[in-house]
Parts: sequence; C-alpha cells; structure tokens
Amino acid sequence: MASERQEGLNVLVVDDEEHIRVAVERILRRLDCNVLQAPDGEQALSILEERDVAVVLLDLKMPGMDGMEVHRRIREAGYRVQVIIITGYATLETAIDAMKQGAFDFIPKPFDKDHLALVVERALNSIRLEQERTRLEQDRERALLDLNTEKSRIRTILESLPHAVIVTNTQGRIVLMNQTARQILAGEESHIGCEIGECLEDGELCELIRSQSETDRQEGSSYELQLGEDSFYMVRTNPVLGEDGECLGAVVVFGDISDLKVMDRLKSEFVAKVSHELRSPLSTIHEQMALVLQDMLEQEQPEKEQRIISRAKEKTKGMLSLIEDLLDLSRVEAGSAFNDIQRVNLPELLRSQVEFVRERAGEKGQELVLESAGEEEPEVMADPRALESVFGNLVGNAVKYTPEGGRVSVRIGPVERGRVRVEVQDTGIGIGEEEQSRIFERFYRVKDKQTKNISGTGLGLPIVKGILDDMDGTISLRSQKGQGSTFSVSLPVTGS
Repeated sequence: MASERQEGLNVLVVDDEEHIRVAVERILRRLDCNVLQAPDGEQALSILEERDVAVVLLDLKMPGMDGMEVHRRIREAGYRVQVIIITGYATLETAIDAMKQGAFDFIPKPFDKDHLALVVERALNSIRLEQERTRLEQDRERALLDLNTEKSRIRTILESLPHAVIVTNTQGRIVLMNQTARQILAGEESHIGCEIGECLEDGELCELIRSQSETDRQEGSSYELQLGEDSFYMVRTNPVLGEDGECLGAVVVFGDISDLKVMDRLKSEFVAKVSHELRSPLSTIHEQMALVLQDMLEQEQPEKEQRIISRAKEKTKGMLSLIEDLLDLSRVEAGSAFNDIQRVNLPELLRSQVEFVRERAGEKGQELVLESAGEEEPEVMADPRALESVFGNLVGNAVKYTPEGGRVSVRIGPVERGRVRVEVQDTGIGIGEEEQSRIFERFYRVKDKQTKNISGTGLGLPIVKGILDDMDGTISLRSQKGQGSTFSVSLPVTGS
C-alpha cells in the first residue's frame, strides 16, 4: 500500500560522490519512487527547474556550491520539496541550522539503509499530506474544526506521521492533533477544543502559535522547545491560508532533535577533553623551543637553523591559541564560562583593552584611538572576563587585519533606550558582502591573497557572538572589500 501511495514521486539525490548516489538509488527502489541524481548544486537546481521533485537528499559538504547554499536557493525559489540533509559528524551543527531553516530531517553518514528508507518515506508522506490539504482547500473545506470529525483520511495520515502535529483555529484553540502530539504534550488526553496554553507551559511558544494562527503572512516560524532534561524538539509553525488569503489557523509540527543535541554535547565534551590533554605538553614544547632558540642566538648558530626552530615555535604558539579558543568555546556552549557577574565600567574596560594592544598597533605604525560620545561612564552587568574576551577579540582583529600605517578606532556611543553601542572601526582589508554572512561560523576564515599570511583559528568571532547572545547583546558588521570594517556591539546598561 505504501508503494502505491508514493508511485511516481521524484526523489533527487545531490552528492558529489557517485557511489553514495548509486547506493541511495538502490535503497529507494523498494519505495517505487523515481530517483534522480545530481553531482553538484548547480545541476541540482537545474533539475528542480525542469522536473517536479518531491524530496531532495542533499549533501552539505560539496565542492563549489555547498549544501547550505543549495538549501537557501531552494527556499528562495519556493519549491514545494522536502529537503533531507546528508551530514557527517563534522557538520552536525550545520545540520541543526538547516533544520531551523526548514529542512525536513537529517541522515548521518555512514547511513543505515533502513533508516534512510524510513526518513524518505516520512518525507513522501508529508508531501502527500500537503497535497491533500491543497485539494481540500480547493474543495472549499474551510473549517479546520470539521477535519477532526469529517476528514478521516487526513486523520489517518496524521496518525501515521512520526512527528507530533497540532492544528489550531484562529483563536489558538486545538482542532486536531495526532497520537504523537498527545503523548508529548498531554499523555492520552486529546485536548481538542482547548486553548494552546492549556497544553504547553512554554509561554513564548504559545504566543508564537497564537500569532501564526491569526496572521495572513505565508512564512512560518521555528522554535526550539525543551521538555524535560533530555527532550528537545524543533517546532515549526505555519499559518493555514484560505483561497482568498485569509488565515484559517496554524499547523504546528514538533520534530524530535534530542539525538542531535546529545551528539552535539558529546562533541563539545570530546573537544574540551582533548584540548585539556594537549594544552600542557604543547605549553612545555613551546617553552623548550623558546629556550633552544635563545641558546642558538647566544651561540650565534646558523641563521637557517634558527629560522627552523623559530617557525616551529610559532606553530606551537598557534596550536596553543587554537586550544584556548576551543576551551573558551566549550565553556560558552556549556554556559559555565563567565559567571562572575558584576557592575563593569565600560569605558574603563575599553581603555585597558586598547592599551593592551597598543604595542602591537605601534609595531605596525597604526593609529589606535578610543573615542567617547560624551563624559558619561555607562555601566553594564557582566563578567569582566567576558567583556575582555569580546572587545579583546574585536580590537585585536582590527589591528591584525589593518595594514601598516592604518587606523583603528574604538567609539563609545551615548546611552539610548537603556543600551549602549560600541563600534570598533578599522581601515583594513575589509570583508566582501558574500562572506559577511559566514564570519560567525566556527573555523570560517576569509581566504585570499591578503589573509594567507595572517594566522588565526576562525573561532574568535563565534566566541564573541556566543558571549553576546548570553548577555542579551547584539553584534553587527558594516564592511566593504578594501575599505575597512566596523563591528557594532550593543549592550544593555544598568540602572542608575
């Protein structure tokens, strides 16, 4: 029966490895669906323009256009397809981001054939559900409340879905929910006719569902929900619109991401443990290298040999910097990095950070200045080490990526609406528009001829972003290639 339901639907496999595409096609034959193949993102988008595709299995790591870019273009083009991410261990966080942006599910490599078939079958079932919903709208079945008693086929499809599904009317009252939703939210009780707040304790999610239940906007929203210590769900809400564009209610889908969260936590714990184990021996090696180099200088050893030892010393220094960044990132993710909350005089802290890097700026002949919009001394409630990490990274990067003779300025703006803005501006190499959306990704670094000799870990800005998120702060960027960059940080100030 499942084969008959899915006959004729096209599944597109996008992966640069041919053996992966062939293996997926062999597994999916038993679903009686048509399997199309694309070795890269460009060909995948061409196929989507020409063929009616129901499901896309998309590899994240591909040469040229990566999977996230392909996913973004699919969403922008408005294709009615379910995207299933094919991900490796190193891209688990990106897979979570893709699900937040509308991906249906993910399959880790190496994948199990039964798991792959099950996930694709779920996606095909969801496509059929959408097709059935469209048909019902065309038949002028406007009242979502009637679905619970009159549309048994829809109920049957909903009950077969592994995800929890809830349908609300324009008042935010539940008119339909499947068995999985009852188990997650209310045991065996259906709660049909109840207001959503009677089932969910998360006030922010309830308000989001109420908003989606009465909006006439077509785009949906995503929300991460935690139920219990180890249960996490990615909740996607979408308004249901009638023929004339009026809102009839909302569909709420709960995708279980508990395994993703566990794997992400294990990854962070592994990184932290390895980093701790490597820091001590690397520190010893670095110190020994420094002593050897000093002895070679005193004994006037050949310059070539000194360069070799000096290069090795710099490499160990870079590895130590990477380890420190990894440990900081792990502590930020765990929420245990900066807990010494106190009043911090922001201008005073910025003055100390500017002085800390002034020597480096002087070595490059740069002008480094601290400017203030007035005599006001705004204070923020924060861990001083957290703010030092934020502005130390930003000012240090500005000096690092600004050529000799350039200018770096740190400006403190006036307090407006309970917040203060700090801008770190440089006359450096700048960041291209196409790269600005990725600068807060872990390990991402702009790679061109101007940056190839500049060392870095690609973790400084992700650490800054993580700290500011925890402090109710924000960060934004204005930049043009070759014309410098301005990072703007907004922080809440304390009351008088």
